[in-house]
Amino acid sequence: MRGFPAGVAVVTVDAEGERLGLTLGSLTSLSLEPPLVGAAVSRQAAMHELLREAGGFALSLLAGDQEAVAQHFARGVPPLAHWHGIATREGAAGAPLLEGALGWLECRLEAAHGAGDHTLFVGEVLSVESGRPGPALVYVGQRYVSL
Repeated sequence: MRGFPAGVAVVTVDAEGERLGLTLGSLTSLSLEPPLVGAAVSRQAAMHELLREAGGFALSLLAGDQEAVAQHFARGVPPLAHWHGIATREGAAGAPLLEGALGWLECRLEAAHGAGDHTLFVGEVLSVESGRPGPALVYVGQRYVSL
């Protein structure tokens, strides 16, 4: 799968004031009616249980020049430094939205399905917002590229 390009997004949650973000390369559109998306999260990730607790999440679809943001949320930054230097704004449901993204989705957790060492979290899309135009950040061949 390393040779198959994947769009890069950051999933964020706010579970009773505990905020966390995680870089994803596994976001997929599942349905148009109702609008559903799926995001696979490792069962070992700190995000995993928070996502269940929060009952919803936000997705920031990263722009081609946001590689540093993707790397920041991919490397497991300690909680104290997790949001340091990251420009955000609060989404309607409370989860942070990352500034400079191509767009944002805010979702209600619809279902969670075990999938090997990951869980596929299914979100019902409640809100969609376009961001700035431009190329998307993509992960392929173990590196980020702008397409």
